[in-house]
Amino acid sequence: MRTSETDIAFYRRNGYLMVRGLFSSEEVEDFKDHYMRMNAEGVGAGPGDLAYLDEKDPLLRYPRILQPHRWDGKSLRFLLDPRLRDVLAALDGEEPLAVQTMFYFKPPGARGQAIHQDNWYLRAKPGNCLAAWLAVDACDRQNGCLQVVPGSHWLPLLCNVEADTAESFTGTQVPLPEGSELVDMEMEPGDVLFFDGNLIHGSLPNRTTDRFRRSLIGHYISACATQVASYYEPVYRFDGSIVEFRFVDEGGPCGVFVERGGKQVVEMVPSRGVMADGPH
Repeated sequence: MRTSETDIAFYRRNGYLMVRGLFSSEEVEDFKDHYMRMNAEGVGAGPGDLAYLDEKDPLLRYPRILQPHRWDGKSLRFLLDPRLRDVLAALDGEEPLAVQTMFYFKPPGARGQAIHQDNWYLRAKPGNCLAAWLAVDACDRQNGCLQVVPGSHWLPLLCNVEADTAESFTGTQVPLPEGSELVDMEMEPGDVLFFDGNLIHGSLPNRTTDRFRRSLIGHYISACATQVASYYEPVYRFDGSIVEFRFVDEGGPCGVFVERGGKQVVEMVPSRGVMADGPH
């Protein structure tokens, strides 16, 4: 598909772009069946990924699947899909490089994810990382849709603070900028949300009793990047070839909000920790 100049301008202003119906209903059903079979076969995250879950948490039954493209052909084809490439290249100005896949089940009763910035984990530089988030189920406020802070991609990476693990299956988050608000991203199966690696986003808990909120995500880094976190090896071009890259294990500085002259500004400080193994 062709991404219009209006779409590109919206993305640059807000840090995200919704593309409706990029994947067909048949493709989405195929993805759903494929990953549900993986789950039935016991594929999923390891114990360290479930640190904030108690024995009754539904995510123990449906843990997210990380990096399936490394061993699953269907996941790799999604990551390198030309439709994603075309939109990403238009938004970032050049064809990016591919580094990650994730599948989230988010069953009824599951916790959400505290607000965060993806490039805290990927540490792509120069440039940034980008996400392509495919809705496999209809997503709304009740079953835990994504929420974003429009325009927050202009902020630097912010230092993490403690999150409410009664609401989030992750234990850290970034602070919400003063005067900003989270906007619900209601989506239908086949819709894809593209967003910048510094965009503040998260998701609500699934408060339904009978609806999943499954999603398939690809992460990419700008073509100009010369480094990325070591968790993301190997790095792929869209033709499937692998790129020689510099991989790092620790992050750089991060920002904290301070008051100056009655206004909230960001002050950069040494990083308050090392990177985790993948964006939450």
